[in-house]
Amino acid sequence: MAISLKNIWSILIIAICFILLLFFAIVLLLIFSKQRLSYQSELYCKVISENGEFNKVLLNTLEDPAEVFLSVVIPAFNEKLRLSKMLEDAVEFLSFELEKDQKWEIIIIDDGSTDNTYEYSVEWALSKSKSSLLKHGEIRVSSLEKNRGKGSAVTHGMIHSRGEYIIFADADGASRFSNLYNLLKEIKKIERHGYGIAIGSRSYTASSDIILKRSKIRNFMMHVFQKYLWFMGIRHIKDTQCGFKLFTRRAALMIFPNMHVEKWIFDIEVLILAEIFLIPVVEVPIAWQEVSGSKLSLISDSLRMAIDLLIMRLNYKFGFWKIKKK
Repeated sequence: MAISLKNIWSILIIAICFILLLFFAIVLLLIFSKQRLSYQSELYCKVISENGEFNKVLLNTLEDPAEVFLSVVIPAFNEKLRLSKMLEDAVEFLSFELEKDQKWEIIIIDDGSTDNTYEYSVEWALSKSKSSLLKHGEIRVSSLEKNRGKGSAVTHGMIHSRGEYIIFADADGASRFSNLYNLLKEIKKIERHGYGIAIGSRSYTASSDIILKRSKIRNFMMHVFQKYLWFMGIRHIKDTQCGFKLFTRRAALMIFPNMHVEKWIFDIEVLILAEIFLIPVVEVPIAWQEVSGSKLSLISDSLRMAIDLLIMRLNYKFGFWKIKKK
């Protein structure tokens, strides 16, 4: 019996799809399911000593008892020109708005910068300590040997924090640090058995002026990405990408040792893990502003984020990424 051309095409398409799926599965297993371990040098940081000098010390881990009330993790890649404004804002709030017995620390994670961000951070902290604006242990500076991506820098900082509460905040200062007050208030309302996450949300506060100032292509891409997130099952959070998220120490300990994503889409993995572990999450409106100098490439990074999200979903669905419960 002769095989029709239509049947041949159907068989060929099925065979190609099977080969592509098999190849994709192998790539997922061999590459994306592995977590990169830290280099030995990345386990240390520079910290201001009691005599006002920087000493090299071994970083703490989340499994250690909390030593301060709040840790602030700041991922920084080539942020020499924008970092000081954010640091000034953070230090002012932490110094004057927290209770006197609520100790804090700022951990700057230099993500393999090429503009001397690491050296600038050390010099900035030294200058502030000499003017008595910073105390022993309040600023820690750590550096990754190679640029790994925002997700890796945040994860590294979170895992090595000393705080009872830990927040990561973008280095550009787009989110006003005074927003922390509301995040702390709201996380305590939903915290259960030491577990809770409060995430800043720009979707509640984005004015029409800000939206109009963005390019049409950017607004279009953001709309498409939000629809894609909804399609992929991320439906309970309006603003997944805001760089202002607060965690209890126990929540951070459950989530960040399980992180795999190293680039921009890491926020989604955080929320997926929170859902898996049944950690309460609250979205809190924050004051923010657009800041120029973003490292995000609108087209290429948006495509990369879409691919990373698909890879992440498949890895969790098929069990390639193992979850360790603490």
